[in-house]
Order: sequence, then structure tokens, then C-alpha cells
Amino acid sequence: MILIGCHLSVTDGYAAMGKTMSRFGGNTFAWFTRNPRGGKTKPVIPEDIEALRAHLKKEGFGPLVAHGSYTMNLCSANADTRANGLDMLTQDLERMELLPDNLYNFHPGFHTGQGTETGIRQIAEALNRVLRQDMRTTILLETMAGKGSEVGGTFEELREIIDRVDCRDKIGVCFDTCHTWDAGYDLVNHLDGVLQHFDDVVGLSRLKAVHFNDSKNERGSHKDRHEKLGQGYLGVDAMKRIALHPAFAGLPFILETPNDDEGYIAEIHTVLDWMA
Repeated sequence: MILIGCHLSVTDGYAAMGKTMSRFGGNTFAWFTRNPRGGKTKPVIPEDIEALRAHLKKEGFGPLVAHGSYTMNLCSANADTRANGLDMLTQDLERMELLPDNLYNFHPGFHTGQGTETGIRQIAEALNRVLRQDMRTTILLETMAGKGSEVGGTFEELREIIDRVDCRDKIGVCFDTCHTWDAGYDLVNHLDGVLQHFDDVVGLSRLKAVHFNDSKNERGSHKDRHEKLGQGYLGVDAMKRIALHPAFAGLPFILETPNDDEGYIAEIHTVLDWMA
């Protein structure tokens, strides 16, 4: 069984997201823990969380994939920005414990001129400040496109972060297909080779989720612009091969394609049809 869903808005509450995804035909979903570009949070109502947990159990949902704010940068050259990012991460993980055994994904960050090595060290230091062995949330580093001073544009950079983290069993990777393609990995012609390289460097056991997006750009563009399934440079055949590849079996697939509700419903059912 494939786990498939999309990003939803938490505006109407947590339980409402579960009901929306059931209406869409999916069995997992993602949401931003706070305003993705501003950092503000929506108050958590315990009864709302309990209603979502009941719905997930009743409908047999897989793990959910929360997403940290784009403004959270743990490796900025600006100390205040780093401190603000650490506060966001701390608060987000406290909230995630209200929905135990789910996933929290974030973009590693931009080193803003400090250099990749410094960025990697600062990200790992922040993670070591917040990770605890008794946590029931797994944090995911996202594969990135490598634009500008972005950290995480290679599998090696992700591995270097992981190696510096004390609670390594709490760390995984979210494999973004658009980002990975834009970073230069050939998912169209050499999918098996890319996944073998990932296994050699990071380890397939750390794959915990997939952001399932086509790309508006050619491979190696380092631009990070998502496209609807089958309408970009990856194309429908490659997207289908990824969805059906054994390395991704059982992982939640999250659509971040430029769609409205009807578009997401269509894409969810397209992916489910591939499994039929």
C-alpha cells in the first residue's frame, strides 16, 4: 500500500485536515507548523488534536509529515536569526509531541556566506540542543536543490550533519524529488544509481518520507521550482518509477505540486492507480 497525500492548511484546525485528506482520498498529509514565511503559530487546542488522533486511527492513516517554517534558519551568519530559528524548532517539537510517532521535516538552512562546513556545524549544534532520547518525533532533513548558500544540496552534506548529531536515531531524511533532480541527481535515467549512492552515503534506512514533485527546471539547475506530476522535466514515467521503487515502499508521499484541491485529488488518485 502506498501512503499518499498533500500539504494542507491548518487554518481550520487539525481534525479538519484529517477529514479533508479523507475526502481527497489520501492517507497521510503535511502541514506547516507555523506561517511558512512569517513564523507565526496557530494556537493548539487539545480537543482538536485528540479528534485528529481519533480520525487517523479510525481511517488507518500513515505517519504525518509536519513542515518547519521557511524562515527558520539554524545556520545564518546572523546570530539573532539563528537564535530565532532555534526557538521555532524548540516550540515546534514540543507541539509535535502532542501527535507522537509522526515526522517533522525542515530545510537545513542557508549558511549566508559562512561556508558549508560552518553551516553544517551550526545545524548539528542546534539539533543537539533540542533532541532527546524520550522524544517520539523523528526529525527529517530535506534533500535540497543547492541554490545559493543552501546546505543539504548533496547527500554528503546531509550525512555530515547526521554524523554530528548525538541522538542519531531521531534523525531521518525527506527525499524531495524536485530538489534532488535540481541538485543534479539523475532520477530519470539512473534512479537505481542515485538510490545506491544515497544508500552508500546516508543509508536507505534513514529515508522516512518523500516530497513527490516534478520540476520546472532541467537537471542541475539548482533552482527549486516544483511542477505538477508528469508536466515537468522528470516526466510521468520517471515519477511512476519512483513511486513504485522498493526503496520508497511504505513511506509517506507528500505532494507539493502547484495545485488547487481538485488538482491534488486527481494526482492522489493517479498515484493510487499506479499501485492498482
